[in-house]
Amino acid sequence: MRVVRIIPDLSVESIAEADEFFGGFLGLERQDLGLDWVTRSLAPSGASLQLLTHDASAVDVPVVSIAVDDVDEAYEEALRRGYEIVHPLTTEPWGVQRFFVRTPDGQVLNILHHRQ
Repeated sequence: MRVVRIIPDLSVESIAEADEFFGGFLGLERQDLGLDWVTRSLAPSGASLQLLTHDASAVDVPVVSIAVDDVDEAYEEALRRGYEIVHPLTTEPWGVQRFFVRTPDGQVLNILHHRQ
């Protein structure tokens, strides 16, 4: 399994208010993901920040989303190591297969792979 992208996730109360701050104030470009609970703000450098009001299918909101080339392998490795899975391996209707895992210090990570 190989990590292909890391995106910080920021929990916000309102996408519109966050968009005004990150777009209007900081000049980041909004990347509409077609979902009302999450959007992405992009810097000219290509760096991105994901803004979430909640998660559509999980209780926890992750602090980081980590895209991998093989999410099944990542899931099996997390289980083998005894890490706490807080959202099971799921194929989501918006085109990702993912699971949430808790780090040893309690942070929740979204480990995902975009379906082709």
